[in-house]
Amino acid sequence: MKYKPAKQIILKQYKKDSSKIHYSIFIGKTYAINFEKDSALFWLNKAQKLFNNKTPKNQLFQYYLWKGYLHEVNKDYGKALENYFDAKNISRIKIDPYYINLLYQRVLLIYSENKYKEKIEDWIEVYTKIKDSLKNDYFSNSYHNTLGKHYHYNGNGEKALKEFEQNIRLSNKTNNKVMLINALLHKGLIYAEYNRIQDSARYYYTKAIKICACPNNILLQATNIYNISRTYLYENNLKKTKEWLYKLDSLKKDLPSRKLHITNNLYKDLYYIYKEEGEIDSTLHYLELHKTYSDSISKINESKNIAELQTKYEVSEKEKENIQLENNIEKTERRNKNLWIGSTLIIIFISIIAFLIQKNTKRKQKLAEQEKVLESQKLASVLKEQELTAIDAMIEGQEKERQRIANDLHDDLGGLMANVKLHFNALQDNESPDLFDKTNTLIEEAYQKVRTVAHAKNSGVIAKQGLLKAVQQMAKKVSASNKIQIDVVDHSLEHRLENSLELTIFRIIQELITNVIKHAEATETTIHLTNHNSTLNIMVEDNGKGFNPSQITKSKKGMGISSIDKRVEHLEGTLTIESEPNKGTTIIIDLPV
Repeated sequence: MKYKPAKQIILKQYKKDSSKIHYSIFIGKTYAINFEKDSALFWLNKAQKLFNNKTPKNQLFQYYLWKGYLHEVNKDYGKALENYFDAKNISRIKIDPYYINLLYQRVLLIYSENKYKEKIEDWIEVYTKIKDSLKNDYFSNSYHNTLGKHYHYNGNGEKALKEFEQNIRLSNKTNNKVMLINALLHKGLIYAEYNRIQDSARYYYTKAIKICACPNNILLQATNIYNISRTYLYENNLKKTKEWLYKLDSLKKDLPSRKLHITNNLYKDLYYIYKEEGEIDSTLHYLELHKTYSDSISKINESKNIAELQTKYEVSEKEKENIQLENNIEKTERRNKNLWIGSTLIIIFISIIAFLIQKNTKRKQKLAEQEKVLESQKLASVLKEQELTAIDAMIEGQEKERQRIANDLHDDLGGLMANVKLHFNALQDNESPDLFDKTNTLIEEAYQKVRTVAHAKNSGVIAKQGLLKAVQQMAKKVSASNKIQIDVVDHSLEHRLENSLELTIFRIIQELITNVIKHAEATETTIHLTNHNSTLNIMVEDNGKGFNPSQITKSKKGMGISSIDKRVEHLEGTLTIESEPNKGTTIIIDLPV
């Protein structure tokens, strides 16, 4: 779309919604690109007036970027750099790489064209780091194009050519014909103006036009023809120069009016050639045309300034209407906003009060519930402690009773039976040897049974040899019957446990072995004792007939299992029964120690 129709569409859209900042920025940008300083400045200042603390950062970036560009094209480089640096400070947020590149490109070209030698290298270093970090082919392409122009403007043709080579490579990679044509034209200028290799310059000019393939682009065609004519002029080939200038002369009527300088340059060069050839009439003719076009260009610039002032006046009148409308809208919005704020504050206040009341009520309820739970826990803890104390007392009483009975059996009855045996020995000389033998055998058997009962009831634990030793002795005595083999396997039981705990554990194992003997019909049993730091694991396995554990309930448990379960529970342990019919039984007990 051409510039003027596009501008009219934008202005029309702006009337519909004058509160949009990006409209003002876009109009200001449009004027700036077309070198209309006052109009661009007016619209950019209009955008600035609309700024507030909620203005998006990307819009602030655009404002400073285009205001900097406006000052740059009007040769006010100090203000241009000031605005560019404001945009740079905002560019730390996520900005389109196109605009980031434009910012760094413009600053570098200002430094380059105005010989800021002390700042150029630092800026190139920063520009390069951004290029490397973005890894964006478009950005890199434009970066090499800008550096090529910088070296071109500063007379370093060799470095410029290297940058334009990279520019051409990336243009081909990204299929960017505009950037490719620009790079080729610059290479042509470098070969023509610095290297003075006019054949190479014409090669690049021609290649650019072929890639463009745009015969209807009269401006590009005319610019290219003029550049080629200059190559012949550098070679002092006036004949060839005239041929190309006459080609340009045939296009001049189709050039846009804002490009009168091309026609002016055409007549200036023809004036020079005919002057060199001594053609007085032609020299005077083209000198007159050259002066006429120079005057026309001056008048056009004056007219442009007048038109810009007229536009500024029209825009100013429209701005007054917009300001009045905005004031009315602002008053209405302020009144509505105050009402909304007041209503919102009242609702928030009521909501906070209701929330606090509800929160306080829930807190009280929660505290009451926690107090109930704590009381229940305290009561349960006291009852459990009392029960454990009673059990410990019962176990201690039972052990004392067993000790007393064992001592009585051993000391009293055992001694008595020994004395009886001695008296019967005196009968050995009597005439009834058979009766003597039978009586002696019975007495010996009674004596041994008394000793066995005394030792069994006293257990290894009471004799202080420890849990493991007591279990091993019990297993050895039971295995001596040759009806069942009991093995004891221990792990990490090097240290004794508390005496009452060892006693309780021994009674549990004793009860388990009794159950195996009475019910399992087993031939082999293994007792595993394993100490895992703070846990004692007891596992009793047999190869007996087994049973279905699911058929055992609290109401159907036998006295043996019930007694074991209760002891384990009071020791805060767990009891697990694993069994299947005809596959044996495994009892697993875990106790904290």
